[in-house]
Amino acid sequence: MKLAESEDHMQKAVEATQRSFNTIRTGRANASLLDRVMVDYYGAPTPIKSIANIGTPDATTINIQPFDRTALTSIEKAISLSDVGLVPNNDGSVIRLNIPPLTSERRQEFVKMAAKFAEEGKVAIRNIRRDAVDSIRKQEKSSDLSKDESRDLQDKIQKLTDKYIAKIEEVLAGKERDITTV
Repeated sequence: MKLAESEDHMQKAVEATQRSFNTIRTGRANASLLDRVMVDYYGAPTPIKSIANIGTPDATTINIQPFDRTALTSIEKAISLSDVGLVPNNDGSVIRLNIPPLTSERRQEFVKMAAKFAEEGKVAIRNIRRDAVDSIRKQEKSSDLSKDESRDLQDKIQKLTDKYIAKIEEVLAGKERDITTV
């Protein structure tokens, strides 16, 4: 495994963690809250954003306007059954989700959820490091690399790992600020 390849994988792990963070509610409306919600649309699980326009007219409301009105009840049902924790209001053409203010207990739950997502991201980065170091050691054993080259590459991999774990920590701190800000 090459150094650039490892760095690319680590960057993707940070981006995946960021996407996970986007699905956690903060105090204001955000269309990405619905990214994990799948709708049973003509027998196939489909993301809401594929079958509807999602908008946020103000800080406490999400509007969902399906391209096909027959999907309204399916979308409403999918949101009700999801872990989003919002109650859909269907007026026949648009579904509205009112985002209530978060209680301090709920904020703490979301902070814990964000920490869990961050830890998953760090584990992914550490797994990438482990794979890269294993690859370097195999090359050293087969005499493709000298011990000095192997040690230098392992040090570079460790520095990359530290850099990307710090990025995840930085993103986590920002998300915690968003969640705890009233």
